[in-house]
Amino acid sequence: MCEYVIQQSQLHGKVKISGAKNSALRLLAASLLTKEKIELTNYPAKLLDAQIHVGMLEALGKNCEISEDKIIIYEKETPLSVLNWKKRSIRNTLLILGALVSRIGEAKVPLPGGCNLGERKFDLHEMILRNMGAKVWIENDMLCAKAENGLKGTDIFLPIRSTGATENAIICGCLAEGITRVWNPHIRPEILDLVNFLSKMGAKIQVFGQEHIEITGVENLSGVKYSVIPDNMEAITWLIATVITGGDIEIVNFPFRDLEVPLIHLRESGAKYYIGDNSLIVRGGAPYPIEISTGPYPGINSDMQPLFAVYGACAKGSSKIIDLRFPGRYCYASELARMGLKYNINGNILEIIGGNQLNGAQVRALDLRAGIALALAGLVANGETRISDAWQIERGYDNFMEKLISLGGNVRYG
Repeated sequence: MCEYVIQQSQLHGKVKISGAKNSALRLLAASLLTKEKIELTNYPAKLLDAQIHVGMLEALGKNCEISEDKIIIYEKETPLSVLNWKKRSIRNTLLILGALVSRIGEAKVPLPGGCNLGERKFDLHEMILRNMGAKVWIENDMLCAKAENGLKGTDIFLPIRSTGATENAIICGCLAEGITRVWNPHIRPEILDLVNFLSKMGAKIQVFGQEHIEITGVENLSGVKYSVIPDNMEAITWLIATVITGGDIEIVNFPFRDLEVPLIHLRESGAKYYIGDNSLIVRGGAPYPIEISTGPYPGINSDMQPLFAVYGACAKGSSKIIDLRFPGRYCYASELARMGLKYNINGNILEIIGGNQLNGAQVRALDLRAGIALALAGLVANGETRISDAWQIERGYDNFMEKLISLGGNVRYG
């Protein structure tokens, strides 16, 4: 069991944003669409989820060479159609399924894992594959699909703006026969990065904003050298951490374009920052109460709201959060309450009663974003905070412990 021990700290110095978790994992899955070499730079090699995904690629027969912030993926034989994987699963198995069926016509993968955020089924992924001509079934805890005559392009109507379903439809459409149109897609930076990556491999993809995406199938895709976009979640984490601790840091490789709306909210809520050429300089500030709702890009992502909750806890007054993507995603609040957080949940509204000193306590990271919220709370709490299951944080933050220590964070493994 991985445990973090954190004490009150003030952050100073410089930190560089790593490649985005939510992009890198998608690019790894898409690498299955070609037999040629894929080279990813700005690659977050130490992410636990990335390491799990690489293990899955190797189990399918891919060869992966990793060095610092780069990975090279190549193959000697066509990948296996069955992913035999007994270790921890991640939700990206759904994209592996789509990529394998698209390329070799059939696949079996373990049922998906990932953060438990309520209703996150895989019915949309099944719908996509069935609409494109595949048979889909569950067998011995494996999700299976087979397209005897290959996938066929079609019109796919998504009932909700689903990130994963949009990505899988794009992946499936690249090698499908004919044209695939994805209506009501979820357009966000990681999806645009996937589109750019596949386009450089020879895919024919057109994005018509939030209306639809059109993919014209091709016979095969080529290899590519590609740089993963910076992680906007890591960027917003260091920004909020600096403000609440009264610190002063420079965040290098900052993805300004991807964070325009959250930046406005934070600026109007007391954060003091200055925009450079390729970095954001944060010089503390005084957190004010916030009122936010999560929503599709370019709005505030659901993953960000636990961080905003800690921001609100450090402000004097009442803050309100409503999560429109995953209603009731507030389990982390009960863990923060162990540290002295006062809150109320009314329907789908989380009210944070700020201005109360947080105190160190024994808490548990229920998922990735809940874990990072507890880590930020530990930086402002009196005494010692011990976070069990802190491996959840390392699922999505590259070199988190090393970076935090380099900024003056008082943190160690328990």
